[in-house]
Amino acid sequence: MIGMVFRLVGGIGLFLMGMVMLTDGLKAFAGEALRRALMRFTGTPLKAFGSGALVTAMVQSSSATTVTVIGFVSAGLLTFPQAVGVVLGASLGTTGTGWIVSVLGLKVSVGFYALPLVGVGAFLKLLARDRWKSLGLALAGFGLIFIGIETLQTGMEGLSGVFQLAKLPAGGFLGHLLAMLIGVVMTIIMQSSSAAVATTLTALHTGAVNFEQAASLVIGAAIGTTVTGALAAIGGSVPAKRTALAHVLFNLATGLIAVVLLPLLLWVIQWAQTHLGLEAGATSLAAFHTTFIALGVAIFLPHVNRCARVIERLLPEQGPTLTRHLDNTLLSVPAVALEATRRALSEIACDLFAVLRDTLHAPSGIREESRRVLIRQALERTQEFFARIPPVTEGAPLSELRLAQVHAIDHLLRLEMRLEPPFSLRQMLAHERLRPAVERAQESLALATNGLRDGATTDWLAVVEQCAAALAEQQRQERPAILRQTADGNWEASQALEALDAMRWLERVAYHTWRISHYLSGHAKP
Repeated sequence: MIGMVFRLVGGIGLFLMGMVMLTDGLKAFAGEALRRALMRFTGTPLKAFGSGALVTAMVQSSSATTVTVIGFVSAGLLTFPQAVGVVLGASLGTTGTGWIVSVLGLKVSVGFYALPLVGVGAFLKLLARDRWKSLGLALAGFGLIFIGIETLQTGMEGLSGVFQLAKLPAGGFLGHLLAMLIGVVMTIIMQSSSAAVATTLTALHTGAVNFEQAASLVIGAAIGTTVTGALAAIGGSVPAKRTALAHVLFNLATGLIAVVLLPLLLWVIQWAQTHLGLEAGATSLAAFHTTFIALGVAIFLPHVNRCARVIERLLPEQGPTLTRHLDNTLLSVPAVALEATRRALSEIACDLFAVLRDTLHAPSGIREESRRVLIRQALERTQEFFARIPPVTEGAPLSELRLAQVHAIDHLLRLEMRLEPPFSLRQMLAHERLRPAVERAQESLALATNGLRDGATTDWLAVVEQCAAALAEQQRQERPAILRQTADGNWEASQALEALDAMRWLERVAYHTWRISHYLSGHAKP
């Protein structure tokens, strides 16, 4: 009895450890490529679903895909509707674990042959360099999965002789409810629906449960994983909570749909066994798992945008809007964290430009102090977040991006100091002599705002630079002209000095606007 329990617990532990090692190894070995693939193929909900399913099938972890998506949404790289599509794909992709277990793990005794794989992986982890160390970790994890399955299978054979769940009521509402509750509890304890499904497949293969009970256990595992997702979202950012809620609602709704349609789904599997040659047992259970998850996807995928809007209303944004992308969980991935700061700085810049445009539109109008305070606070928060991003290798693309953002922060701080020009200077901005310069500065600010937000025109950055250069030239020409006119008595000395200050203010505004746009446009080379 003790030996059986030890094998069961050890088999589950080896399987879970293998999954963790495989996931971590693959993420480190091909993480950047996976992230690029995830970003490239998430334009529409259907593409997002496909990329989520593919990435999850590769790393064998829906949690890893979901965590990555949360980071992308937090950084503003993905919209929330796209994230919902990826989550749906991750739910379907994770059913691949069941096929691996049923087709390979249970049919062939691969535990013995997986031992060299663990050895090779361990040696690579210890002796190799760079990414190959991560590949070694993934290989060792892949081998441990099959060793865990074999150990679990041995324990289940002993369990079937002592206690058979198959003897409990299998039909009727009570029997299915009991099995589903056991599946929920298994998933909560193991913190992995894949492990619960693997355990169920092994139990079915050894005869510890019958097929109907195994089907109910798998449904319970799908429902139970919602508890894991809910716990993971506690204390997280709003994007993290939204993504977790989407995962919870989808799995819960899909599980309930499977419960209602269970007799129909069982009939479909039986029909496939008879007419399509589907093998009975674990393979049929893997097919059942994939079928009801795919059914849920078919129901929810056409309504992704609507579901996303509902979730966004349930969990509205909290805290400052300008720094909403700065999620502390992103700090572990410098590339994503730097993109988050770039987007935050771009939004701060656009808000700052809007305040300056209002100043130029109505120079003598009432100042809106609250907007300036928010901009200052957002700049301070962004600087604090930026300082906590781990350092990157000198000369690497990330290092160039980091340097560009240092320049952008410097120019933003200098431009922010010009948000409150003196009253006399603001009065002078309304002078007829300065109208061309004011209009040029307004054009520069408008182009920069549109360019940073959506790249409205392909040459916007060049036009912003031309505006800055034109204002600098105009300031150089106007200075001696105004001084000469003052000497001739056409200007009062105090008025001339105010006009020169206003010209200098406009030139500096245009210059910093250009440099900020240059460093935040994504094409800067410091």
